[in-house]
Amino acid sequence: MNGPKLFEPIMVGGLELANRIVIAPMCQYSAVDGCMNDWHVIHLGHLALSGAALLTIEATAVVPGGRISHGDVGLYDDATEAAMAGVIASVRRHSDMPIAIQLGHAGRKASTDLPWLGGAQIAPEAAHGWQTVAPSPLGFAATDHAPHALNDDDLVGLRDAFAAAARRAARLGIDAVQIHGAHGYLLHQFLSPISNGREDEYGGSLENRMRFPLEVFDAVRAAFPPERPVTMRVSGTDWVDGGWDVEQTIAFAQALERRGCAAIHVSSGGLDPRQNIPVGPNYQVPLARAVKQATTMPVVAVGLITEPEQAEAIIATGDADLVALARTMLYDPRWPWHAAAALGAQVTAPNQYLRSQPRRFRDLLRGR
Repeated sequence: MNGPKLFEPIMVGGLELANRIVIAPMCQYSAVDGCMNDWHVIHLGHLALSGAALLTIEATAVVPGGRISHGDVGLYDDATEAAMAGVIASVRRHSDMPIAIQLGHAGRKASTDLPWLGGAQIAPEAAHGWQTVAPSPLGFAATDHAPHALNDDDLVGLRDAFAAAARRAARLGIDAVQIHGAHGYLLHQFLSPISNGREDEYGGSLENRMRFPLEVFDAVRAAFPPERPVTMRVSGTDWVDGGWDVEQTIAFAQALERRGCAAIHVSSGGLDPRQNIPVGPNYQVPLARAVKQATTMPVVAVGLITEPEQAEAIIATGDADLVALARTMLYDPRWPWHAAAALGAQVTAPNQYLRSQPRRFRDLLRGR
């Protein structure tokens, strides 16, 4: 009898993953001047014991102005690199789970307050605020301070910053890079006709709107060791008429695949306050399915995936190759253990925790 598809290994580029469960990046808004600290050791450390196949470090800005908030993590100088090195070393002393990092730039959605303080944009002249940038001088919300429209020199600098962050990630021994092209942040802002009103070679046609995100991918791919995968996260649709949609996403995914993208993670939304999202279990899976049908690289589905049988069905039916969990993992950091027990599979658990398992499930957990 074949085992569950959710717990079959898979290759993503040159990286072998033990199963199909990946931990999505989750901003913690707890860094100081871009530097990770003890909170990140706790947060990433307990998730690294979960039995998932891959742990992804939260959205990490490639320049200070690319942070979503002043509490965001960065990887843009020696101080931020050293802080991240300490966190990674602590996590890896107790887990051999592969670690990825999501590199990004928030664009016009930067310079915001911490979510638990309301998350509103902070004006450039205020404490913890700065001038935002974007493809065009169009704010995310009507009350936002208008972003600075990036010029050609700015674009060169940002491409170089993405590449430099990828080189720092390589020095840290990070196993994979995910480029953030979703949720209304800078690269998504270039892709969507709603936020990109440029009249040069970076705006207008689909080919032009894809140009800068593809240049960033090429720069990161060239800077990161070839045997380690570079992937992309995208929003499959803006959920707004006249915006980015799944057909454009497929064209972008195919262009990425031709350039050596190892996998694509399909989320949605985040670009425009007018979005009308039909939220419910599996609500983004049709977007992942459409991309999977048009490409050969692994596709990751995400969004309100909470039950083991639900995740197994997504993989077993071929809708996606992997599932990404975020809030589900915060609520239940041992979700992969419970999924393995429910589906009759195996995951890795530390010896120190084995006694927590009912006797009938202990043989499903391999101690180190």
